[in-house]
Amino acid sequence: MERHFTVTGFVVDGARTALHWHPKLSLWLPPGGHIDPDEDPVQAVLREVLEETGITAEIVPHRQPYTFRNVTQLPSPFSMIVADVVEPQGTHQHIDLAYVVRPVAGVPVVAAEKDHGFVWVTEAELRSDAPLPVISCGVEASIALDVREVALAAIALVRETAAAHGSAG
Repeated sequence: MERHFTVTGFVVDGARTALHWHPKLSLWLPPGGHIDPDEDPVQAVLREVLEETGITAEIVPHRQPYTFRNVTQLPSPFSMIVADVVEPQGTHQHIDLAYVVRPVAGVPVVAAEKDHGFVWVTEAELRSDAPLPVISCGVEASIALDVREVALAAIALVRETAAAHGSAG
């Protein structure tokens, strides 16, 4: 089966994350996409987040890096999944590397829903599993369990990281 490497960025700002309605897949998803040739996964996720949301972001590491001295080390993904993508021309798989990112301090966070089609979803909304309105078609749709679970874990990571560094997150 054909496989593509992709990235996802769970953008966390306080107790909320940015999601958009993906009409082709009929899913609420965080920003993400394919890794371009000659691009590493971190470059790809930061590019995808900026392109899709207008937010300049940075990776939130979830583990300490090793102390390698003579090789470049990239932050490890927060989660990795393999998803079947069914399209009219056939099925392929996405091997998705999901990262937790946050807006870079001092860079304004755009109104995602106004400028880029994203909505900010709060931690409370993720916990309740209440369907979100899909503005473009007047219906409501629930957020998939895997998206909710990783989004909640991403919010918790950013909160823990902020607490450890004595900031508001």
